[in-house]
Amino acid sequence: MNKAMAKREQPAAPRRIVIAGTGSGAGKTTLTIGIMAALQARGLVVQGFKCGPDYIDPTYHTAVTGRPSRNLDSWMVGTEAVKEIFVRASEGADISVIEGVMGMYDGKSPLSDEGSTAHISGLLEAPVLLVVNVQSMARSAAAIVKGFQCLSPGSRIVGVIANKAGSEGHYRIVKEAIEQECGVPVIGYLKREEQIEIPERHLGLVPSVERGELDPFFAKLGELIAGHLDLDRLLQLAESAPVACEPVLFKPSTAIIRTRRVRIAVAKDPAFHFYYPENLGLIEHYGGEIVPFSPLAGEKVPDDADGLYIGGGFPEEFAERLAGLEDVKASVRERVQAGLPTLAECGGFMYLTEAIVDRQGNEYPMVGLIPGKVRMQAKLAALGYRDITGTEANFMLGSGQTARGHEFHYSVFEPGERGGEATEQIAYAYEVKGRLGTKPEGFAAGHLVAGYTHVHFASNPGMVLGWLEACEAMRIDKK
Repeated sequence: MNKAMAKREQPAAPRRIVIAGTGSGAGKTTLTIGIMAALQARGLVVQGFKCGPDYIDPTYHTAVTGRPSRNLDSWMVGTEAVKEIFVRASEGADISVIEGVMGMYDGKSPLSDEGSTAHISGLLEAPVLLVVNVQSMARSAAAIVKGFQCLSPGSRIVGVIANKAGSEGHYRIVKEAIEQECGVPVIGYLKREEQIEIPERHLGLVPSVERGELDPFFAKLGELIAGHLDLDRLLQLAESAPVACEPVLFKPSTAIIRTRRVRIAVAKDPAFHFYYPENLGLIEHYGGEIVPFSPLAGEKVPDDADGLYIGGGFPEEFAERLAGLEDVKASVRERVQAGLPTLAECGGFMYLTEAIVDRQGNEYPMVGLIPGKVRMQAKLAALGYRDITGTEANFMLGSGQTARGHEFHYSVFEPGERGGEATEQIAYAYEVKGRLGTKPEGFAAGHLVAGYTHVHFASNPGMVLGWLEACEAMRIDKK
């Protein structure tokens, strides 16, 4: 074994760094991706993470590092699970780069740090680089940093990155003010470089799976970062003691080895690709096998599938194409009607309705299992964490059973007046509680559970067991 390999497997000083921001739009994602690319160019193995429930930013982390990025969400999965996810994913990496969510202290509640970037950095004892948009300010930038340092006595801010500086001279002024008043180094800056901004649309950044060849973009961004940030100093600041954790999700004692692994067909393409890696990992831990297929590419539900998982994504962006794939829609409809245990979340839920109506009023027929249509609108329909309580009709999460998840969508569901052909009974899938109160949500009938809520299985692994058992039972019944 060569020295480079030995270093990767057992780094002398485990490194991790959190890239936090003063708020959304501060430049966290651009800087995070650029830092990852610059470190990769140095020959380092980089592991990406994203604080909070975001699905899109991790696709960029994954694309640049070649390693699946993971979400760290202390509210949805709990503190010990966050540590376990971090330790498992960081194995073999030279440095872990953790992108924050919104502002550094923004989380579940305005009255606490729970679920925030600050909370994650504390749990992992991870040093923080604070990204500050310094456009049109000088000494005032120091006041902003000072405020972030003082809000929490446990703040782990070890350095600052200045974003959107007008010039190198402007950066020097800001750097002097922050270092004098705040006692932490300003390790670099980016100027207002519009050409490096990542395209956005209604749910945020355009996912990397739709961007085509990204290597030139990453290379350009990495070179820019290497030329404007002190990467040696960043690596010094990132040195940390190992994170101690006890497994709570993937205990060897809870793994299930089945006579034949339960095959779960998972829709994976630009229309459906919002999945937490831990959700898929728990399916495998309990004896399931992930079988990917692409509805957008005209692929039907695999014949040997024992269950079906259609996650979120952007079916509205591909509505005309999806509507024209009649064979695919028929395969989904017929298999679910035949009892295939199915979970459809957000984009998947939209796909199973009768139609998607875009903002211009164009209507595109979908699978038709759920009576009603979804209509796209210009304003946000729902955003936030959800406490979830199952209903009697929910085969995965029964009455009184709880889990956690989140909603983020611009469409609204307009229920139909008729009963669905595939269902014996029509009922809500969940009761969800958010900041604005409690409401019924989703659709459940037979072995179909669908709704806008993205559920994190780590909040209740038992629902995965129930799903796989239902899949196994259906397979046995067919024999």
